[in-house]
Amino acid sequence: MAHVPEQLSGVSELMDLLHIDLETEDKPGREDALYSRNVQRKQRHWERQVAAKKSKRKEEKQRRKLSRRQDPQVTKRVLKAITKERLAEAQSTGLRLCVDLSMTDSMSDKEISRLAGQLRRLYGSNRKAARPFHLLLTDLRRDSRVYRECIRMNDGFLNYMMDITEESCLDLFPAEALVYLSPDAEEVLETVDADKVYVLGGLVDESIQKKLSFSRARELSVHMARLPIDEHMVKKNNAKNFHSKILAVNQVFDILVTFCDTGSWTEALQTWFPQGKGYVVTTDDSTSLPATQTLD
Repeated sequence: MAHVPEQLSGVSELMDLLHIDLETEDKPGREDALYSRNVQRKQRHWERQVAAKKSKRKEEKQRRKLSRRQDPQVTKRVLKAITKERLAEAQSTGLRLCVDLSMTDSMSDKEISRLAGQLRRLYGSNRKAARPFHLLLTDLRRDSRVYRECIRMNDGFLNYMMDITEESCLDLFPAEALVYLSPDAEEVLETVDADKVYVLGGLVDESIQKKLSFSRARELSVHMARLPIDEHMVKKNNAKNFHSKILAVNQVFDILVTFCDTGSWTEALQTWFPQGKGYVVTTDDSTSLPATQTLD
């Protein structure tokens, strides 16, 4: 009777060993299957993303194509041609403005560079203007520092659609047609007349010498006028107690262009008069002072 249990015990141990072997062999198989499923899932996800991006690109391409058919875009070449045509017309029929460069000999190299930059910005504003001016750079000698600096700093300067001449504004136009803009002039500029030729003093003076453009206009014996800053602006209290009506040539030009477009000095001054100069367009603000009043 004792022999039977020993046989059963041996069979049981053998089954246990087989079970252990099966578990050992099955475990790596399950891991491989799990890893394979993860890879497949990631692969499918990546394929869906690629397909979605491809579809989106195709839709965007079709949208741009349809947009071009409905509203043809003007190419850069066409825009350039339109601008060139408008500037050419301005040289025949536009309002005339000279930049007088006769006062540059006393300027420092730094001031010359700043002036060259201002002339670039002035020309850029004229290119964008709805009604460009006929621009002339007068008294610009080819052997001068400002001429060399304009060529160095401003790409395509010699191709600018403006007149560049060594002659003075008085050589080109009758004295009675000239209006020299100076912040020191007594008479205010009320409007811009197509029969007149407006002159800006082309200078940058960091030493703030007084009445340079005024003196130049007196030398030429031509009419003078100032922008209507006192009539449309007031001094604004500021920490530095600083107030100045001296503007860069491109800033004066921007004010003139905007006035010609809008007929409003208020809008022109509000848009282009630099805030750092200590003036603001007239308001009822009690912290503002009349432009003619002097602060202690």
